[in-house]
Amino acid sequence: VQLQASGGGLVQAGGSLRLSCVASGDVDIIESMGWYRQTPGKQRELVAVITKYGSSNYKDDVKGRFTASLDNAKKTGYLQMNNLKPEDTAVYYCRDNRRFVWGQGTQVTVSS
Repeated sequence: VQLQASGGGLVQAGGSLRLSCVASGDVDIIESMGWYRQTPGKQRELVAVITKYGSSNYKDDVKGRFTASLDNAKKTGYLQMNNLKPEDTAVYYCRDNRRFVWGQGTQVTVSS
């Protein structure tokens, strides 16, 4: 199983981005997908989790701005990020929480 993340980029503060994470290989269903982010010199931190049932949890400082979703028909997870702030700048990773597989990361840069 492999995960391919995409959708990162450079955006001004207040802007939006949507990250995608496509699963390939022997994947029947994505049970749970986590979105993480990491900045240089810091540990990777959990930003959001979405399950196949639609339940989700978010890091406090992204609540109300980020929305995670799963489309198992497309074997794809999404992270919609609105009202982005400079402190959201990081490399974002997706993870299949059942298979413990990571995507390769996508850079998000928010300018002030």
